[in-house]
Amino acid sequence: MAMDGAPRARVGTSGWVYDSWRGTIYPPDVPDAKRLEFYASHLFDTVELNASFYRWPGEASFRSWRRRLPPGFELTVKAPRALTHAKRLFEPEPWIARMRERLDLLEDRLGVVLFQLPPGMPRDDARLDWFLGALPKKWRVAVEFRHGSWHVEEVFALLERHGAAYVVMSGAKLPCILRATASFVYVRFHGPDDQHLYGGSYDDASMRWWAARTREWLAQGRDVYAYFNNDWDGHAVRNAQTLLRYL
Repeated sequence: MAMDGAPRARVGTSGWVYDSWRGTIYPPDVPDAKRLEFYASHLFDTVELNASFYRWPGEASFRSWRRRLPPGFELTVKAPRALTHAKRLFEPEPWIARMRERLDLLEDRLGVVLFQLPPGMPRDDARLDWFLGALPKKWRVAVEFRHGSWHVEEVFALLERHGAAYVVMSGAKLPCILRATASFVYVRFHGPDDQHLYGGSYDDASMRWWAARTREWLAQGRDVYAYFNNDWDGHAVRNAQTLLRYL
């Protein structure tokens, strides 16, 4: 929540480094090494780090992000696929310790820790329960399920017991279930184009609808984190700006 205790909505994009943003979102005179500073100064107060899913960053990267991000900015970090997809949450303790060592370096710049499970991983309540119980209590945790068997009341109740957020998904032919299981709501916008993953641009009517849902969650006393993943041609930035305007 905000420092005054009032719930707040943070809106941003999934990543900030895309070639198609050069000259469109980022002015031509902004060097690649300064894109994060431009993003944090001129665009949004949060971003979802996706590169960490493919390769877990080293200590120098986390220290650099902590130093370069302004006060009040939150960096949400996606957990490595080595844990979620290769290990499938099995025996997570070594990876949790490795993640904690790096995430602690962000201090108050850390937002949410996102765990995206693979499409081929069906429901396993016992494994998820053990995994969530092993995570540091201070983390704000969100879980994105890609296998349909997870979207049931028993799993929602399990998330609630651990204070973990169910990731509300939009697009990519994924089910859009408006369920809040934590003190905050986490939404990922994967794009409205059913033919192209992470493609297309949401129209204004869609953003007005999502703004109304966001206000409902805020009225419940929940913070809201919303990230746009339809990055091609800068759609994510423009859609996020439209959502903020309607809020």
